Amino acid sequence: MAGHSKFKNIMHRKGAQDARRSKLFSKLSREITVAAKMGAADPDMNPRLRLAIQAAKAQSVPKDNIERAIKKAAGDEDASYEAVRYEGYGPGGVAVLVEALTDNRNRTAGAVRAAFSKHGGALGETGSVAFMFDRVGEVEFDAGVADADAVMEAAIEAGADDVVSDADGHLVTCAFENLAEVSGALSERLGDPRSVSLVWRPQTNTPVDEERAATLMKLIDALEDDDDVQTVFANYEVSDEVAEKLAAA
Repeated sequence: MAGHSKFKNIMHRKGAQDARRSKLFSKLSREITVAAKMGAADPDMNPRLRLAIQAAKAQSVPKDNIERAIKKAAGDEDASYEAVRYEGYGPGGVAVLVEALTDNRNRTAGAVRAAFSKHGGALGETGSVAFMFDRVGEVEFDAGVADADAVMEAAIEAGADDVVSDADGHLVTCAFENLAEVSGALSERLGDPRSVSLVWRPQTNTPVDEERAATLMKLIDALEDDDDVQTVFANYEVSDEVAEKLAAA
């Protein structure tokens, strides 16, 4: 388990999530409902539901919201959602993956295609960029939960693959199929995580300048603002100077 440097792909979403908490809660609740519909309503019997609940709790979704989302799965009034992945390229040739839960593929595909076109990108075929990413699970903890050695020990015992610790916190990585079990074991040892998520981690990053990075941010914001879109991943890299300018914008 190597303690390598954290890749420079900006996780641009922190501030946006804070500003859109209501929308974030809605998307997390939709994932809970879909997971409960696809399997048992008991998280102990349904790994996807267990993971969805963990992710919601990590973002401070109220218990009542979680319970309502599970109960909603039993109702006939809720539409049947399906998971769809879109792939394409943004400004500067950056690879972009978009995950959605939709009850209308035509509506969602049209909105995603329009966002790419408007912001200097192009929607591609399924599989056109996914090979540039690895599917992994990530569990993030605040820096204050424990020191790096203690987190490393807990991660090894939980069955994780890697840990990166710095002043911002601890990032634990594991095989995507083990995320529910690893995050559960870590929570028992370290307390509630900052986030629990299945991610597409880029194998390599594409450097972009300030102008292209700014346009890419607009593309990502437009995609994430769509109610059907759950998550967006991109393999871009910017310099520290450009990152600071984007953060201040």
